[in-house]
Formats: sequence, C-alpha cells, structure tokens
Amino acid sequence: MKRSALIAAGAVLLGLITATNAVAESAPGCGPVTQIGSTAYVGDHGQRWASVKQFKGCGKNWAYVYTWSSVHDGGAPYTPELVLIEQWNSKDAREPYGRVGLREGRYRQQELWSGGTSTLSDCTSAYVEWNSGATTYRVRTDIRC
Repeated sequence: MKRSALIAAGAVLLGLITATNAVAESAPGCGPVTQIGSTAYVGDHGQRWASVKQFKGCGKNWAYVYTWSSVHDGGAPYTPELVLIEQWNSKDAREPYGRVGLREGRYRQQELWSGGTSTLSDCTSAYVEWNSGATTYRVRTDIRC
C-alpha cells in the first residue's frame, strides 16, 4: 500500500471517531490526585483522540495521557510514545529548562502516566508525544507555577 493511501486511511479512521474525556482517578503508587491546569488534546482537523493532563498528589507532579475508548476500541493504530513533566523558569519562558519523569509507552497503550516528580515548587507542564501511525503529535498542557 502506498504511504499516501495509508495516511489517508488513518485520517479517515481517526476522523470518524468522536469521543469524550476519561477521568483519571489515581496515579500509580499514589492514589487520588488533583488535576492542575487545563486539559490539552491530541488531535487534528477538529478531531480529538486523546487527552493530556497534569496532576498533583502525594507531594509530586504527574503527567498523563489517555487515548479515548472510541479510538482504542475502534482499532486505530497509535502509540503514546512518551509522557513527562517539563520544568520552566516562568509562564513566559520560551523553552523548558528540564524534562523529568519520562515514561515510554507501548503500541496501543490506552493510558500512560509519567513518573512522579518532585517539582511542585517549579513551573511545570505535562508533555506528550503521541503517534497516530502517520504523524507524531507533540502536545503540552499550560504552564502552571
């Protein structure tokens, strides 16, 4: 199959999918956590396939990506390649100065948490790289200080 046909097929499959957010309840080894900042989304052309959030709990920050059930159950090819916490000097900084808590995902892994990071006193964002099989999307939440 030609690459362009594969990309088009993936876009059609993902474009037909609509979904709602899932609610994360607890980080691994931590228990209940509280979302900080806004939710960011993986998607394209008005479609959303996954949500990206930042949480605090157990004295740590956590980054989280959840691929919506309609995408996962529909058999779409995807990989949450990585999730991590970015550290920033301020909300107005142009680039993060640090990246911590890196966790790598597996093919069609629906839920992926970063490692817990001791960055609650830093400005932070959650960062995710999510691969649709045709494109890698790089998504971050807003910076929280």
